[in-house]
Amino acid sequence: MASVRATPGRTPQGPRPQAALATCSSPAPVQGHGEAEEEEEEEEQEPAEIHLCILWNSGYLGIAYYDTSDSTIHFMPDAPDNESLKLLQRVLDEINPRSIVTTAKQDENMTRFLGKLASQEHSKPKRPEIIFLPSVDFGLEISKQRLLSGNYTFIPYSMTTTEKILFLSSIIPFDCLLTVRALGGLLKFLGRRRIGVELEDYNISVPILGFKKFVLTHLVSIDQDTYSVLQIFKSEPHPSVYKVASGLKEGLSLFGILNRCRCKWGEKLLRLWFTRPTQDLEELNSRLDVIQFFLLPQNLDMAQMLHRLLGHIKNVPVSPGQGRELILKRMKLSHTKTSDWQVLYKTVYSALGLRDACRSLPQSIQLFQDIAQEFSDDLHHIASLIGKVVDFEGSLAENHFTVLPNIDPDIDEKKRRLMGLPSFLTEVARKELENLDSRIPSCSVIYIPLIGFLLSIPRLPSMAEASDFEIEGLDFMFLSEGKLHYRSARTKELDALLGDLHCDIRDQETLLMHQLQCQVLARAAVFTRVLDLASRLDVLLALASAARDYGYSRPRYSPQLLGVRIQNGRHPLMELCARTFVPNSAECGGDRGRVKVITGPNSSGKSIYLKQVGLITFMALVGSFVPAEEAEIGAVDAIFTRIHSCESISLGLSTFMIDLNQVAKAVNNATKQSLVLIDEFGKGTNTVDGLALLAAVLRHWLALGPTCPHIFVATNFLSLVQLQLLPQGPLVQYLTMETCEDGDDLVFFYQVCDGLAKASHASHTAAQAGLPDQLLTRGKEVSDLIRSGKPIKPVKELLKEKQMENCQMLVDKFLKLDLEDPNLDLDLFMSQEVLPAGTAIL
Repeated sequence: MASVRATPGRTPQGPRPQAALATCSSPAPVQGHGEAEEEEEEEEQEPAEIHLCILWNSGYLGIAYYDTSDSTIHFMPDAPDNESLKLLQRVLDEINPRSIVTTAKQDENMTRFLGKLASQEHSKPKRPEIIFLPSVDFGLEISKQRLLSGNYTFIPYSMTTTEKILFLSSIIPFDCLLTVRALGGLLKFLGRRRIGVELEDYNISVPILGFKKFVLTHLVSIDQDTYSVLQIFKSEPHPSVYKVASGLKEGLSLFGILNRCRCKWGEKLLRLWFTRPTQDLEELNSRLDVIQFFLLPQNLDMAQMLHRLLGHIKNVPVSPGQGRELILKRMKLSHTKTSDWQVLYKTVYSALGLRDACRSLPQSIQLFQDIAQEFSDDLHHIASLIGKVVDFEGSLAENHFTVLPNIDPDIDEKKRRLMGLPSFLTEVARKELENLDSRIPSCSVIYIPLIGFLLSIPRLPSMAEASDFEIEGLDFMFLSEGKLHYRSARTKELDALLGDLHCDIRDQETLLMHQLQCQVLARAAVFTRVLDLASRLDVLLALASAARDYGYSRPRYSPQLLGVRIQNGRHPLMELCARTFVPNSAECGGDRGRVKVITGPNSSGKSIYLKQVGLITFMALVGSFVPAEEAEIGAVDAIFTRIHSCESISLGLSTFMIDLNQVAKAVNNATKQSLVLIDEFGKGTNTVDGLALLAAVLRHWLALGPTCPHIFVATNFLSLVQLQLLPQGPLVQYLTMETCEDGDDLVFFYQVCDGLAKASHASHTAAQAGLPDQLLTRGKEVSDLIRSGKPIKPVKELLKEKQMENCQMLVDKFLKLDLEDPNLDLDLFMSQEVLPAGTAIL
């Protein structure tokens, strides 16, 4: 296996992946002409290599890889991927790894995928080497220990173990368990293969110069904190955990209000779109075209009809899902249930209904054209076979597969004989009773599958012992429920004449079911495409329904625009909870106003405004209509937030440290195309230190000039402006939330306008919280003194009260003194009691 030696000042050439951060290489040293030629020859001989580690479990993918060109490890946070592993295939196509490392204990889908990958003999570029490591090398705890104990050159040696853990926690998402395990497995592989240092001393480890987040081309990077604070997803405990497998249900969230899907497969696809917002304008516009079509009034009936049909589309492909085994998989294993045929029949006929409906819709819309063409005649053939063969009512009644009449003459004849059997057996029993002892009051002839016909008589009181069961001419079989069962000459004739009718019929129907299964499985490939297209239609119908009910509009995309422009935007969740909602506009782009500093009183709507901008941008990037009159979305590659501290005991971090981690992610990863939302950063520590950190972060971004991210900052640090901590220039724009003072009352207009807030009006918020009036008055007084730079004096009434308490205490102590005591020192008493108390003797 070729290797790359880490050489200062030299970067091997080769395919480079798209990553969340651009890699900066050191400038090459000055070389002579001959040296430069030697360097170029070495670079041609030693191309860059990428070594990839992958894990797939429960529908999620963990990815990490090592790039020898810059000695950097790249990772992708846990990402959902379906059973066909399309996301993994995209990663392989983009980064072209030299080797793939994974665990030896694999899922069936991953095994099939890797087997197919290994069989590509003539693939270009060259197929990767697949390496299996023991599953123990991917353990969660051991992976964490490898990450934390690694020898990284980018971490100062002076850092303590605790400081190193905190530093790495701001870079590596330790809450993404699959990613952490993939990173641990990759480190194990690098240490074993010694990539790049094969010929060096064993004291020299594989160089790791940094960790970087990897983002696929066209995907928008959004971390878990952002999903949480924007309430894109929100899980709540279900009142009955027995009704929901996970014990959770979706709370008030963006996903919750937009999820109107009729089938589980559509709901799964909608969640997948939410976890993979994209910059692919062709894909986004194709989604919006379908939504816009169904929003037309004349298409409402068609949308409702399609939605009803989608309710009958069930999950039937051969590939196993995350829950129960799927219908066609059970069919493949000959474990088909009675209800499976009915579900399959409804699914196929509903798919045919979708196909016929889409053929009447405009074929200029790609989704309608795909459904009309790819829902092939195989569906009609399957539906026809099932409808002609399966007796659904009989199958449910008998609890096993039964066929309709006129399918097999032999089965029909046996069923007719079986239907006439009760009256015939009654006649046989009557004749048998004539030949029995007169003491026997009654008898019956019964049929037991696999045993045959038996004569059943009641047990008489005289039949106490087993020897009493013997009857001449009859063969005793067994005693059951107070009745004796015998074989007679007539029942033996019935066995020979009629045979085992039930078993014969069951066997023949099972054979027909197997033949029908083979016919269905031979055409099973059509179901995968049916579910893909039906789920896509289901999602877009759900988004169209929400857009119609909530008054959303279609966003526009402008690749030339760096930023977003929103006209009268609304918060999609808050507008459903508030009686009235005031829309607000937002605009950032070009070289002006890239940093928006928003000030205003508490409860004036700053946080809602930040989240509103983030949610509208996110909705546009998943191909949904948005809550705004107009919205134009530029090239956005990531959304970062520092709005709410997601506290957790398991993290072992303080609230302020969590805030710093969130800001560090934005500082280290945001580009000129990123949207950054920061709310009240710096309030978790000393006021001066917090203000200084906020100013330092903003000045860092402003120093980037035209490459500064698009930043919305909400803060109550008015000193940020009063002390002129930010440089003046067109990149900074100051906004405030409009208010009006009406006497002692403060009226909120919840409207964003240019300007600065004059005060935070904390006392007004405190009054609304119910603090006593004297506290509010004293608070205003102290605030005014601090603002004017004057000394703060105690309240006179409180001072007098304190003086009286001290005097009374002194009198009580004096009265307890023994003045006749020769050891009494009054001067010492006065110095200890009067002077330290600060009490003047009047």
